Amino acid sequence: MYEDLADWAIKHAQKLGATYAEARLEETRGQNFILKNGILEGSGFSATAGLGIRIVIKNTMGFVSTNLLNKKNLEENLGRAVKLAKSASKMTEHTTMSEEKSSRAKYKVNEKVKLADISPEKKIGVLNEIEKALIATKVKLPGRYLNIGDWKTLKYLVNTDGSKIISNIPYVNFFYYLTAMEKGQTAQRMWQYGSTGGWELVSQWKLPSLLASEVKALKNVLQKGIAPPKGQIDLVASPQVTGIISHESCGHPYEADRIMGREAAQAGESFITHGMLGQAIAKPVVTLVDDPSVPGTYGFYKYDDEGVKARRKFLVKNGIITEFLQNRETASFFGTKSNGASRASEFDKEPIIRMSNTFFLEGDYSEEELVKDVKHGIFMKSFMEWNIDDKRYNNRYVGSECYLIENGEIKLPVRNPIIELTTPALYGAIDALADNTEFHAASCGKGEPMQAIPVTHGGPSIRLRGIRLG
Repeated sequence: MYEDLADWAIKHAQKLGATYAEARLEETRGQNFILKNGILEGSGFSATAGLGIRIVIKNTMGFVSTNLLNKKNLEENLGRAVKLAKSASKMTEHTTMSEEKSSRAKYKVNEKVKLADISPEKKIGVLNEIEKALIATKVKLPGRYLNIGDWKTLKYLVNTDGSKIISNIPYVNFFYYLTAMEKGQTAQRMWQYGSTGGWELVSQWKLPSLLASEVKALKNVLQKGIAPPKGQIDLVASPQVTGIISHESCGHPYEADRIMGREAAQAGESFITHGMLGQAIAKPVVTLVDDPSVPGTYGFYKYDDEGVKARRKFLVKNGIITEFLQNRETASFFGTKSNGASRASEFDKEPIIRMSNTFFLEGDYSEEELVKDVKHGIFMKSFMEWNIDDKRYNNRYVGSECYLIENGEIKLPVRNPIIELTTPALYGAIDALADNTEFHAASCGKGEPMQAIPVTHGGPSIRLRGIRLG
């Protein structure tokens, strides 16, 4: 790492007239392997290192990045960035940054089994074990895509406010996409597992048995699945389903830059407005948070990429819209403080507002109790696709493994029931939450250029009363 170069960069930016500067030095190494229908189709070994620098000069934001880590190159690039920012100051809106406490910290995520100690052959062996388990089910699977990877990012962040933060975070990721066929009909299932930590996580996931049970469930739905019921029903959704709901219909529309219209041309807009703070959007039993401090999660961090300490953010508390995801720029605009939601996917991308771990807080019931109190309804254990409009108002979630509930008991499998509601109607229908919180990984996309970043979503099972399926 070139910490001294990052320190020099912000001092030089100040000499050039910057009122604020931050330098983010990153080094990332990783491996990735793909098995498609039993054939090793891809492998990758990556190593990147570089420095990203943001400046505010004449109330205008500038950004520059480079992987040529020497003073001469950096001096040239900083000079160019300053000139561009000064030129743009006459045409763009003024940028101010909220005042925040400076932080000095060094932290890392421990690996019980170090990623560097696991050979490529062993990692490929995990995929082959899963492939054998899938074949052993005797389920017809014309499409089997398995992807396993890991990487570690060492980061040094320094800014003109006095913050100096060093972090060392390893990630492990597994993604699968399966197609099952039965009597000329097909069903598909894709999902992702990801955490921060070492290779020990792969054993904890128990992937061969997990995927074998997935394809058996797909076959059962294809063989025995009935049409979804009509009319008003109750619906119990598992943590996998509540997770995608929390991410899409709460996390994204509560991003302050989206609320300001900054993301309209890329990721979309939001039906939420600043004036809705303090308004009810759900029953008092519903609380949704974004919390990067949860250990082991895919979206874990202790400090964001602006040096702000991470904390739990209550987006909806007891049914009331309470807080937005903020960085230092939007916090200044809204007259508040940043809540540590600024991240970049790589050194050559500018930090923007991002979710981390977004989920419903659990309730006091067991999942069995939620089901037991349903006379006629659906249990949606997993989903196969989702759609949501640009303002995050109209939701559509298509079930994968689902079952009919009759008089409090789970009965026959149901083919692809669809939750299709507005966000307020969906939240307003939730009357109870279970105590079975789960966290599931995802890669969230946002920004231009696109930044895919590790996040977690989840929560407990929830019950929706009196809805109509799409």
